[in-house]
Amino acid sequence: QKTAYEIRNCDWSSDVCSSDLGLDRSTHLNMERKLVDSADEVVVVSDTLAERIVAMGREPTLLTHGVDLDRWQDCVPTPNLLDSKPLPRIVFWGVVDQRMDVDWLRSLAKALPNASLVLIGPHNNPHPELLDIPGVHLEGPTDFANLPSIARAADVLIMPYADLPVTQAMQPLKLKEYLATGKPVVVRDLPATRLWKDCCDVAETAEMFVACVRKRLDEGVAVHQLDSRRRLAAESWAAKAAQLESTLFPQALSQRSATRSVCG
Repeated sequence: QKTAYEIRNCDWSSDVCSSDLGLDRSTHLNMERKLVDSADEVVVVSDTLAERIVAMGREPTLLTHGVDLDRWQDCVPTPNLLDSKPLPRIVFWGVVDQRMDVDWLRSLAKALPNASLVLIGPHNNPHPELLDIPGVHLEGPTDFANLPSIARAADVLIMPYADLPVTQAMQPLKLKEYLATGKPVVVRDLPATRLWKDCCDVAETAEMFVACVRKRLDEGVAVHQLDSRRRLAAESWAAKAAQLESTLFPQALSQRSATRSVCG
């Protein structure tokens, strides 16, 4: 029996992550140190987290999130919460919290006063100013099954995260979901999004963010971005499960391979 410690989307050296569970940063760091030391395997979702674990003296396995392409590409349009929103519809889904860059959203709302900026997902102490930006619609959580249809009705999908230690370390599950929809995608320049810069627009400043959204509203998704997204085919959850199995149970995998060779 093995003990595996998986680190997903958080850097406990960040006050944002630590406050989520009501514990101070030093307590989280001490807990993580003990887990890293005692685990047989350490699995991380980003290079930033991997570097931190290496600094603790362990060699982690990098395992990024997968995506179910069929769910996002074969959906049948159904009535959804965007139907009542004016066009164009610029959409984010995920936890709405202090990782949101209020200045970027304010700039976007000012530049596109007739657009609907729709933020879908549970609220976890978002910045109060976010609630007062004209044109921003805070919709709250929705069933995951509704998201493919919502994506179909969106004009541009965005990830307006601030540049913080927690966002530098995370691997947003929604990024590959966004890309799988075939819709224009505009995101902040972060380590996780930089890896997919050939598939979407990656912005470094608020001005660039606004310009990219405008461009995608005018032109739609670029052909070269759609071509680059073909590599999502290698990011299935089945492929991720096989990678995790090979990390945790390499001997069992070798035995199965040997059995297949003998039978063949």
